[in-house]
Amino acid sequence: MRKKLLTEENRVLDELLEIAMDLDQHGLLTKHDLVKMKALCIEKPPVFTSKKVADLRIHQAKMSQSIFAALLNVSVSTVQKWEATGSGKHPSGAAAKLLQIIEMKGIQAILL
Repeated sequence: MRKKLLTEENRVLDELLEIAMDLDQHGLLTKHDLVKMKALCIEKPPVFTSKKVADLRIHQAKMSQSIFAALLNVSVSTVQKWEATGSGKHPSGAAAKLLQIIEMKGIQAILL
């Protein structure tokens, strides 16, 4: 029953986002409102594996663990645990969302 409710909720959110995108294409929705709708409708960030976190930090952000941790407002040991294979620790919540933004738009998206 719970899975069915989640599936129904996802379907409704998908349709709502599609409507918002259509309204935007016709100039009937402000950019600000479209951003709000996307924030409300887009599903949770993906799970970031240790390799994915390290790749983002090293190749996209080009930062040390300490600078990257400060940027994400987490401790250095948290970043180390995320990057440690087999630790079982993954970014979640706001940190996962920030990593998703970095992955999609580059580090500059959160530096401005």
